[in-house]
Amino acid sequence: MNTFDYQKIDEILDKHQRSKQAVIAILQDIQETYNYLPEEIFPYVAQALGIGQARLYGVATFYADFSLEPKGKHIFRCCDGTACHVRKSRPILERLRSELALKEGATTTDDLQFTVETVSCLGACGLAPALTLDGEMHPNMTPDKAADLLHQLKKEEDHA
Repeated sequence: MNTFDYQKIDEILDKHQRSKQAVIAILQDIQETYNYLPEEIFPYVAQALGIGQARLYGVATFYADFSLEPKGKHIFRCCDGTACHVRKSRPILERLRSELALKEGATTTDDLQFTVETVSCLGACGLAPALTLDGEMHPNMTPDKAADLLHQLKKEEDHA
């Protein structure tokens, strides 16, 4: 079982005055801290806000930006919307998965350094195929460009 610093959770709760109305902002801050929403925080936060765990869990599972699974330090989001799909976004996704040796069904590397996700739309149809890396848009992608982007990021990490 993971050990969590509940002091960090308390700081987040206090920042939002432990307000039920701030539940989304509280969950966003917790996710930013841990890079996902650990299951252990649900009873703690629910009690602190005076709401049911089911309601808190419902909010966390309703919004696609929340994750109950650990994500990598760096997140690739590959668009598979219509414009990107017809311009061959799938080979980009497959190349990233291959380069990172992601197991079937896995989205995050075992070392929690990289996550590769597909999204329905990045809102950049004119730039298709597109992907984001840590929120930064990368247009007109190809499998080779995506692999180069990954290799450059790995080099930067090695020198950090």
